[in-house]
Amino acid sequence: MTENADIAPTRLPDHRSVEAILPQLPDGADEKALAAALSEAFPSFVFFAVNYADEYWRVERSVLAADGTRIAEYRSWMEAELAKDKGDVRAVWNRLRESDLQISEWHGNSAYAFASTGPGAADYLQISLGREVEWRAGPIVDPTYQPWSQDELLDPSWIKHGDLSDDKVLAGPLYRLTTRAGGGVVHLRTFLGRCARLERAKREASRPEMEQRVWVDSDGTQTPFLQAQPDWFESAPREVRFFQDWEESSARTARVYEHWALDIRDYEHRGERDIGFITRPLRLPAQRLETGEASVHILMDRIEAIDREVGLTFGWFFLMTHGNRVDPGVGEAIARGLREARVRLPDQDARVLLRWADRSYGF
Repeated sequence: MTENADIAPTRLPDHRSVEAILPQLPDGADEKALAAALSEAFPSFVFFAVNYADEYWRVERSVLAADGTRIAEYRSWMEAELAKDKGDVRAVWNRLRESDLQISEWHGNSAYAFASTGPGAADYLQISLGREVEWRAGPIVDPTYQPWSQDELLDPSWIKHGDLSDDKVLAGPLYRLTTRAGGGVVHLRTFLGRCARLERAKREASRPEMEQRVWVDSDGTQTPFLQAQPDWFESAPREVRFFQDWEESSARTARVYEHWALDIRDYEHRGERDIGFITRPLRLPAQRLETGEASVHILMDRIEAIDREVGLTFGWFFLMTHGNRVDPGVGEAIARGLREARVRLPDQDARVLLRWADRSYGF
């Protein structure tokens, strides 16, 4: 994919402007209401949104009075209670087990909103959110079991997530921007440009080492690594390759965001930049496809069935890079069939698959 630039369209929604809109949505708003609110707030863009079928629980919890009044943030409150008894866990437990205080917790599923910013595969905006409810999760301590460490009090393991029911919901569902660093509001073309630049810089930094590296064949012949891999410094990260493959295959007739959400990260840890994404399919075929004993012709029939099931031509290939429903061995088998002229794919799809087979990537 060409990095035409790292310049995003002007006046894109940003984290702060999106965050200001979310509290205006009523509790229980669905993805259609979210998309409508975003489109109204940013009239240069037409949004659509999806709720994703995953589950998570936030570590932030609150202390509740018997009437449901929020008293404090749970962890800092419990640390103060421990300090009152000089860290004596048993004393804290004995004192609190007779109280009617409870814990509230946030439970959610991921959600995504998308808007086109141009005709290219990466010309769009993704907003990553959670659709969450706050629920009455359990008593302030387990009255039947004494914890033996402060960690057991600070991380309440007695909460049973399977007990979440409508009668225990205190607030929500409501939308909240993701807390994942760098992943809340992202313009994909700009993001991919950043991925490509950082990958080049990382490889250039290792040039002295790579210039000294050699490959040793079984007969003892030594080949300088860079002679064997002359394009090593130009290799694109998998994130860029995913979009390049989309643009150059039959999938380009559809938008990426109609079929995939991206779990994006961009942050620094101990001086190292960690940037990238994990692909999250919005539609999955019912059955996993593996090579097994199937002939390449049977595999061709099955990938065509997968494309029909997910509603995307060449969709099986991108599911294969994800690995959840199509095993990479399927792509390798079909690539061999192409080279042996036993099967055929449209020319653009064959080029993409053979390029992947020569240097595979996955998420």
